[in-house]
Amino acid sequence: MSAASPSTPSRTAVVTGASSGIGAATARHLAAAGHRVVLAARRTERIAALAAELVEAGQQAEAHALDVTDRAAVDAFAERFETLEVLVNNAGGALGADPVASGDPEDWRRMYETNVLGTLHTTQALLPALTAGEGTVVVLSSTAGLATYEGGAGYVAAKHAQHVLAETLRLEIVGSPVRVIEIAPGMVRTDEFALTRFRGDEEKAARVYAGVAEPLTADDVADTIAWCVSRPSHVNVDLLVVRPRAQASNTKVHREP
Repeated sequence: MSAASPSTPSRTAVVTGASSGIGAATARHLAAAGHRVVLAARRTERIAALAAELVEAGQQAEAHALDVTDRAAVDAFAERFETLEVLVNNAGGALGADPVASGDPEDWRRMYETNVLGTLHTTQALLPALTAGEGTVVVLSSTAGLATYEGGAGYVAAKHAQHVLAETLRLEIVGSPVRVIEIAPGMVRTDEFALTRFRGDEEKAARVYAGVAEPLTADDVADTIAWCVSRPSHVNVDLLVVRPRAQASNTKVHREP
């Protein structure tokens, strides 16, 4: 499925997990900056609606159904690109907040497959096109990938692995025309992240942000991504940590009574 503007071709950006939250916001920011945005996600109706919205605004957008954990599907998706300027690896998420002693191994597996192997699949498959396009790989990790916290080991482990993937890739392809940028957000309030983590329990999800006056928004993170991507091609923002002012670390957050 696709929707595209008739305007002249421009720099192409693929955004995974583009159906909501940071992914959708990033697509909007990159499209507004003049990129032809390719929206990739499993929820086809959502990305089709977003692509139509962007095209209606005179921007360039296409929607393609994609499950980043399905390598064959990712390889088929990558075949449509001879050159590519931007890949935003945003697909991911958290499941559960159980201690190591009682965590569900299935949750751990799903988080690893989406956050880590999903990033690996898309990056490997699209790296030839990114090299041809002197492109940028963006890995959306998390401050969870830099420090641990109780009740988060499964997600923390996946995000640590994703952080190492980005760091190692940067070492291995140095000298190529591709740069690797990692964005590590702290507390971001979106419509779905905490709800998904707590399996739809609205009370538990709300407790994450209780008393925090201004958590980051998806738009804040998308703006950060768009800024990094727009730097001159010789400028590599290796790792950018972005948190709300009220959050000093993963475990130190100022909350109003």
